[in-house]
Amino acid sequence: MPESASNVELAHRVHESGHEHGAPHGGPAWVGIAEAVLLAVVAVATAWSGFQASKWDAVSAKDYALATSTTALAQERATLAGQDRLYDTVTFNGWVAAKTAGREKLAAFYERRFRPEYAVAFRAWMRLNPLTNASAPAGPIFMPEYANANAKASAKLSHDAVAIFERGVSTRETGDSYVEVTVFLATVLFLTALSQRFEVMGARIAVVVVAFVLLVVSTCWIVVLPRA
Repeated sequence: MPESASNVELAHRVHESGHEHGAPHGGPAWVGIAEAVLLAVVAVATAWSGFQASKWDAVSAKDYALATSTTALAQERATLAGQDRLYDTVTFNGWVAAKTAGREKLAAFYERRFRPEYAVAFRAWMRLNPLTNASAPAGPIFMPEYANANAKASAKLSHDAVAIFERGVSTRETGDSYVEVTVFLATVLFLTALSQRFEVMGARIAVVVVAFVLLVVSTCWIVVLPRA
């Protein structure tokens, strides 16, 4: 990962700089051991955090792409639904014109051209005697039986697209959280390498303690965050 490589290189340079300036090697042995352990653990944790950040970014990009394609399919189905409704309206208007003109054969011709979905609503509408019943709906499309498969598919795809997009936002935020962890770990690496330059052992120990605390916080963060 670019982040982990940069962090390790930073620690290495500061560590070498400390030796060039004659940083002390005396004092309690556990301090040097603690610094070595910190550097080793942080290097591994940084690599893991960077890896997870890249993985979650890839997942997020995939979700965004899927949301876009799903939205396109929803719009396609919505267009087809509009065309279905227009066809239903045109054929029904033709049927009404033929029926009111007494041209039963032409009216029957239009009935045979109704879409299967529309025919169900048309038959339910006819049972209400709409030609003499003023309280009947204005047409079959206003009946509860009227259905449009393309409209239903469009609504479902739109709902799915929103859900997928929100999932992409969530995965992006997870990836950003791993990037933040990497920043914390970079601070730990810097402090650990910098501590070796202090001649005063108390200051050196204090810096190591601060680095250790940040490492604990970063590790807890990594444990809590989901994994790709």
